[in-house]
Formats: sequence, structure tokens, C-alpha cells
Amino acid sequence: MISRIVGSVFLLLALTVAGIPVSAETLTGRVVSVADGDTLTVLMAGNRQVRVRLAGIDAPEHDQPFGQRSRQSLVELALNGSATVAVWKTDDYGRIVGTVTVAGIDMEAEQVRRGLAWVYRHYSNDARLLALEAEAKAARRGLWADANPIPPWDWRHGEAGVVHPEPAPVRPEGAWRCGAKRTCREMTSCEEARFYLTQCGVSRLDGDKDGTPCEALCR
Repeated sequence: MISRIVGSVFLLLALTVAGIPVSAETLTGRVVSVADGDTLTVLMAGNRQVRVRLAGIDAPEHDQPFGQRSRQSLVELALNGSATVAVWKTDDYGRIVGTVTVAGIDMEAEQVRRGLAWVYRHYSNDARLLALEAEAKAARRGLWADANPIPPWDWRHGEAGVVHPEPAPVRPEGAWRCGAKRTCREMTSCEEARFYLTQCGVSRLDGDKDGTPCEALCR
């Protein structure tokens, strides 16, 4: 317990020194889904699901080179892990923006170190992240293997007038309703299966009682 408190204090100090907005609020829970290389969902106490945007970084979009690799990297790092979220703010999409740590690993820093995300310069001047980005670029790691990788904020504005907007947050819960589905065969995604398990109590979706529904979808 003491080590966790000390660790949190050091994290807050590090964020303050880096000039990063720090909220007094800290969230904890289990990572139940990963949308892309910088966005995940945390299941908190009371079966409350919170969508979290990793602070200070911007990962390639789904249709952008290295977009799928970036997402898979975050899946490997975070999915089903116990997460601590140091909250910065809530963004215009209704997502929590915060620094996320899973198993002692800073998700933002590791994605940048792997060359699978940029430092989001419009929102962060974190010297530590910038140094990791420079290291990944020098090593031509991940997306830096491309001769001229396009940052996501430019990709979203597109080339030749084509606009690729940042995807609006997925809110499928509004389209799901308890009682509509009851078997894994009817589920179209892991998030949908988790909704029916945690929000509707469809226990048959978790046959082995390990907390993970429809293992074929939620592997």
C-alpha cells in the first residue's frame, strides 16, 4: 500500500515538472477493450466503463500506416490489466484524458518508445516523451521506418483536400439493450459482449466464470 502511494506521489511530481496538467482525481480499474493505439476502456467499480484517451500522444489512425500495429501494441500492453489513470480532463468527445499506467508501465511512454505514436505537440511538451520519440526516430523503430511518416493530426486533415476527421467516440451502448441478445453467437464485438455481461447480467456469456465473456471475441 505504501509503495503504491509513493509511486503515485512520484508520478504526480513527474507530471508537474513536465508541465502537464494534473488533476487530483485518480481512477483505477481493469482495461476491458482497446479502440486504437491511444484509446482504451477501463471497467471500474460498480461496472462503470470509462473511455480513456492516453494523454500527450497521438497514435496513427486505423486507416493510416501502422494504425493496426499501434492498436495491437496497446492490446498487448494493457488489455485485461489493472490500470491507474491520472486524470487530466474530459475532452470534447466525452472521454477522460489521462496518464495511464498498467503493471508499472507508462502506456504513453511505451507507445512512443516503440515508435507507434507521436508526441501530441499541440497538447504536450513533455521532455521525456520527446526524448523517447527522438530515440525511436533515430532507430527507425515502428512508424519511423517510413521515409516520411505523416502525423495523425495532418492525416486527419488529409491530402488534396480530403479530410480524415478524428473518429467520433463509439457509443454503441445506446444501440444495445438488455434482453435483445443472450448468446455469444449473436455478439459482434468484445465490447458488446462485455455490455451484456456486466450491464445486463447475461452470465451464460462467461461460461468459465473468469470475468471475460465470449473468449473467441475477447482473446
